[in-house]
Amino acid sequence: MNEQHRLAYRAIKEVSYQHHGGITKLLAIIGVSRQAYNKSFKRVETEWEKQDRLLKQRVQYWFDFHYQGIGAGNLLINLEQDEKITFVVTLKQVRRVMRALNIRCQIRTKKHNRIKQAEQYTQDNLLDQEFTVEQPNQVWLSDSTEVTYGVYGENKVRFSGVLDLYGRRLMAYHLSPTETSKAEIAVFQRAFDAVGEDVHPMIHTDRGSAYTSNEFNDFLEPFKVTRSMSRPGTPYDNAPMERWWNEFKLRRLARHARPKTYEELIQLIEAGIEYFNHQNRSAQRNGLTPDEYWNEAA
Repeated sequence: MNEQHRLAYRAIKEVSYQHHGGITKLLAIIGVSRQAYNKSFKRVETEWEKQDRLLKQRVQYWFDFHYQGIGAGNLLINLEQDEKITFVVTLKQVRRVMRALNIRCQIRTKKHNRIKQAEQYTQDNLLDQEFTVEQPNQVWLSDSTEVTYGVYGENKVRFSGVLDLYGRRLMAYHLSPTETSKAEIAVFQRAFDAVGEDVHPMIHTDRGSAYTSNEFNDFLEPFKVTRSMSRPGTPYDNAPMERWWNEFKLRRLARHARPKTYEELIQLIEAGIEYFNHQNRSAQRNGLTPDEYWNEAA
């Protein structure tokens, strides 16, 4: 018995309740015998149907848990870690269930329109879109993005972050009124405080005025880092960082009520960082979270 018949029989039973002769009339309309209708309620659910019903429940659960921001591949990763799923699940099954539930990943690419600022200090693009690294603290990416709070979103701040390319783990964040060299120095100081001064990563940024300032690059010099910068007008040179911002905004900020106060904004951001670092599993990390993947290597 397929799902349509099951739903039809259930609807007939509910609609015809306390209506004499209602069942007979409705069955005649859809062309089903009374015997088939009665038999359907005595039918024992098959093992496949039990598994399929559970799979739909867990797919919906993980899809909602990740704020409707993951696709079939990452859903499968979560299902493989799900203690309630005791049977083998394939990617093909997950895609079928997603179609049945009419759900799909709701991540989109965000467009940027930035005005080029005067450059004091520039470097070549040494990273050159090589986004695969072999260990933590090998390459750090950095950027800032605008976030808002207030009843009408009238307050704006810059959200700066340092992202370890290994596992896409956010090392540190900082909020400031505008993107300045002092703000970027503050976030990198937090990152170095977290891991110690003995690491010497390549640091890749865009050519924003904060990153090309002498003040920012003078701060980095004692850490013996290698500097790399995106080419002008080429955001893909910093694609993992851009994607992290995009997912954070669409999967966290856009799916929560806008924070009314600065304190509420901090709570929302810190909860989001906790989620992305400690709960967000990915096939690119062998089914691990960024924190698990990072610690496994470290």
